[in-house]
Amino acid sequence: MGWSFGAQAQTDPLPSWNDSKAKQAILDFVAKVTREGGPDFVRPAERIATFDNDGTLWAEQPVYFQLQFALDEIKRQARDKPELAATEPYRSVVAGNLKGLMANGGKGLQQALAASHTGMTTDQFATLVRNWLDTASHPTKQRRYDEMVYQPQLELLAYLRANGFKTFIVSGGGVEFMRVFAEKAYGIPPEQVVGSSGLVKFRLDPAGKPELFKEPKVEFVDDGPGKPVGINRFIGRRPILAFGNSDGDLQMLQYTAAGPGPRLTLIVRHTDAEREWAYDRTSAIGKLDKALDEAAAKGWTVVDMKADWKKVFPNGP
Repeated sequence: MGWSFGAQAQTDPLPSWNDSKAKQAILDFVAKVTREGGPDFVRPAERIATFDNDGTLWAEQPVYFQLQFALDEIKRQARDKPELAATEPYRSVVAGNLKGLMANGGKGLQQALAASHTGMTTDQFATLVRNWLDTASHPTKQRRYDEMVYQPQLELLAYLRANGFKTFIVSGGGVEFMRVFAEKAYGIPPEQVVGSSGLVKFRLDPAGKPELFKEPKVEFVDDGPGKPVGINRFIGRRPILAFGNSDGDLQMLQYTAAGPGPRLTLIVRHTDAEREWAYDRTSAIGKLDKALDEAAAKGWTVVDMKADWKKVFPNGP
């Protein structure tokens, strides 16, 4: 029995992570906050870990996946109702004219998001997202979008939960979009997903059945300085661990690091052009500039994708 326990204790909880400083920082942090009687012990109720989604838990290139869903949904609507193709934003989307969508302060893009995300019930929207995930594939990786998750992060989420952490997504992405797949993809239930949201109203349908209807009005933007606000509003506890990948996560990382007691703030840096993509300071998607400088100044843990991860995607390189 003693040998069996020892073998179990030596099992690597993060097998897709190389034995680097980043991995050791995670293991050391979890060990000290879970060591009862130790000076850095954190009771389970306060073991809150927050993760960005795009570029942190799954890929985000060449465009945010939720935007790709919106564009694909607009094209589907135009196929079903050809008369729509003569109007905006359908005309620009069908023609692949992204410049046209971004003109006038992104007015066309806002119209596309409204047309694909509102004017329906929350149940209808969830069905659209589920159908898209079941049928769409990434244009260059040829994988389902919900298979573009990062294997090392799946292991980290499981490791944290096994050690009494509660794991949350805190993302600029739409909360109802992410809730469709977060539990299956990451093991994070819908009530632990914090994201941007549009206005939803309760109403009765013509048959008298209660429903929630999505209206074309933004209610809350969970990005940049909105992230700590969202954490306070929807979680109610300051995280002791936060993981991001871009300047949009900077304020969440700052807020986490500023709390009392032990803290771990991490940034994944996209450095692997072969297995994924290499980008940071000049990228239009997932720009990592100010947060990278602050990480160096404050001693945050920067996870180098190429150097620190043995593999990137499940069943892939």
